[in-house]
Amino acid sequence: MSTADVKSNAQTRMNKSIETLRADLAKVRTGRAHTGILDHVMVEYYGNPTPINQVANLTLVDARTIGVTPFEKKMASTIEKAIRDADLGLNPAAQGDTIRVPTPPLTEERRKEMVKLVKSEAEDAKIAIRNIRRDANEQLKKLVKDKAISEDDERRASDDIQKLTDKFVADVDKMVVEKEKEVLTV
Repeated sequence: MSTADVKSNAQTRMNKSIETLRADLAKVRTGRAHTGILDHVMVEYYGNPTPINQVANLTLVDARTIGVTPFEKKMASTIEKAIRDADLGLNPAAQGDTIRVPTPPLTEERRKEMVKLVKSEAEDAKIAIRNIRRDANEQLKKLVKDKAISEDDERRASDDIQKLTDKFVADVDKMVVEKEKEVLTV
């Protein structure tokens, strides 16, 4: 293993942390309807908890309403109950074969809670990035100990990893600012 391998491994793992944060932030409600809100809703399907998108088709009916069409008609009441029990502040209503899920406008208090959630998710991502930096630095120290690289090479690689860390933390901050603005916009 070389310093280049350590750096590329760290960069790959940091990219994955950013992608995870992006996916987590997509699930945070902003006042507009989007099917990502229901991504983590699990439906009891023949005794197994199953993601809602595997038992129903999710669509946007309009800017504030999500349409949920079960693949099996008998699942409608189970899906409706799962959405209601998911503690998302949503109140689904069956309408023929489709379940309509209106997203109520966010109150100021709820928006502030969402911002706190966004900041919490961002802090988790920053911690993950810093842990990756620590792991990479430990790998570099091990390479020096095994006499695979010189201390100068370790110092240079360590500086590069720190620059990488700073870049990814800045990306996280930028994503948080954008999401915060999106959540607070009425």
